[in-house]
This record gives sequence, structure tokens and C-alpha cells, in this order.
Amino acid sequence: MTFEAEVIAWLPQLRRYARALTGDRAWADDLVQDTAERALARWSAFRPNSNLRAWLLTILRHLYIDQLRGRREIAVDDESAPWRNLEAPHGEVDGLVLRDLQRALYCLPVEQREVLLLVGVEELSYQEASSALGVPIGTIMSRLSRAREHMRVLLTEGPAQGAAQGSAPGTGRKAPPLKVVRNP
Repeated sequence: MTFEAEVIAWLPQLRRYARALTGDRAWADDLVQDTAERALARWSAFRPNSNLRAWLLTILRHLYIDQLRGRREIAVDDESAPWRNLEAPHGEVDGLVLRDLQRALYCLPVEQREVLLLVGVEELSYQEASSALGVPIGTIMSRLSRAREHMRVLLTEGPAQGAAQGSAPGTGRKAPPLKVVRNP
């Protein structure tokens, strides 16, 4: 199989990860296209016998971070959160359950959400996720543990009782609501 064919074979997984990161179909498609273009243009940088999927996911993540910086968006308030506009697919999963899951996922800090998506959804090993995110395996394990616990709290107790309730975790103090902040 040629390098180009292998990249094309990973496009659905890249799109799924991009959609989960951005919450926006058009932005996700643009990220995937940019990722494929960059990978094909820099195919010589890929080390043979290494994990192509992890390499592609790393490129996609770096592009996502660069675009976030370009947009200068730091946080999103509850009213403009990406999950507000996502439609639950009809089928095996109840739409309300899926919406709750999406809502909880977007309540996670970005670092926890990335690890949860890479390990839980994309089924990368801890080592592959470590390489993709550029952090030690112990950090991957720690973030994943915190993400799972945070998701459990949000899905069982709901945002009203969970950490997204508005109190800073472990402090009992009211946390300010998140809003879009743009650097001048």
C-alpha cells in the first residue's frame, strides 16, 4: 500500500477526532484536509515502521492548537459551547444520552478531553498517546484517570452537582462562568 493510500485510509478516524475536538463539522473537515495536505507534503519526515495514525493525529492536534491561537479563543461560555449545535444521530444511542455525553465531554479541560478521545475513542495505546501529545506516559495516565472521574461525576450527578456546577473543584468557591476571551 502506498503512503498516500495509507493516509487516505485514516481520514475517517482523523475526522472523528477533529469533530470531537472542535464540535464543528466545517472546522473539523478543514482540519482533516490541512492534516492530509501537510502529511503528504512532508511524507519524507515520517519514519518508516512507526505509527502513521499517531503521526497524523499529532499533526492534526498541532494544527488545531495553531488555529485556536489564531482565533485567540481561550474558553467558551455555556451558551456558545460547540455541543449546543450538534445533533445526536438517530439509531442505537438515545439522543439525550449522547447529548449528555457531548455536554460532559466539552466540560472537561482540553488536556483531559484530548487524552480521553485518543485513548478511549481512537484506541491509541498510552505510548502512542504520549507520542501524539508530547507528554510522558505518566501524564497520559493521570489525565485519563481525572477525565474518567470527571465524566463519571458529570454523567451521574449532572452539571448542577458536578464540577461544572460553578464551584471550583475542591475549593467550595464559586467559579466565574467561562466566556470567549480574545486577546487584543
